[in-house]
Amino acid sequence: MKKALILINAYTRNVHELDRAERLKEEFARLGVQADIVRNRDPEIWQTGGMGYDFCVYLDKDRAVSHLLEKRGLRLFDRADAIEVCDDKMRTYLAIEGKFPTPETIPAPLCYTPSEPVSEEFLKAVTQKLGLPVVVKENYGSLGAGVHLAKTQEELKELAEELKVKPHCFQRFIAESAGRDMRVIVIGNRPVAAMKRINAVDFRSNIALGGRGEACRLPADAARLCAELSAALGLDYCGVDLLFGKEGLLVCEVNSNAFFGGIEEATGVNVARLYAEHICREMYR
Repeated sequence: MKKALILINAYTRNVHELDRAERLKEEFARLGVQADIVRNRDPEIWQTGGMGYDFCVYLDKDRAVSHLLEKRGLRLFDRADAIEVCDDKMRTYLAIEGKFPTPETIPAPLCYTPSEPVSEEFLKAVTQKLGLPVVVKENYGSLGAGVHLAKTQEELKELAEELKVKPHCFQRFIAESAGRDMRVIVIGNRPVAAMKRINAVDFRSNIALGGRGEACRLPADAARLCAELSAALGLDYCGVDLLFGKEGLLVCEVNSNAFFGGIEEATGVNVARLYAEHICREMYR
């Protein structure tokens, strides 16, 4: 019997995460693959490498466990290295900077002493380089959480003080794209669905923050960009977020565990089915 492990976060109650796992399980069943949805809290799975399963759809972001499972021979979708790079916004930028168009980004200095004030000299250098407003991003986070906009030097100082003990970065604000972007789902290095996300009340376009999605045509240059980006990062599946810059599209983020409920609703594309079919082609060809 063909068997799949769908590994989800140990504690999540997020309806989108749970629905994504169930949708994939349904599509695998249609393809003759029995899929078990398991929370990532069973040491036996870590120790045995998911013995008895042909592969694992890894829907968590626990870096240690993903590498342990691969070390024991289990094929992960996506692979551990790819998930790790995409989970860290600064690492994503470092991986693609100079190869793909992206807003200029500056890492924040690490702070190990909470009582030490942030460097105003450094923050002035940030705004001299990136201007104001400036986007302040926590390196880890999804659904728009941890992404802030500092409109003044004082707001920037307050945010930097609040975040100084967390990994974070500063990114040039693309005013032309405020409240709107394009989300593209890529499977097997092939774009399969695209939508514009529009938010009239927030500079972040996330649907979880009040934005709405609508199907859109994916231009050939954008399709090529997303395909090449996915291949460069070694991804089987991802959601690419593109900003509308003055001189063309810019890569904002790459999400290895992108939710697909919103884009399925907006476009009518069965993303879960396409992803399950891709995995089965990879595993059983």
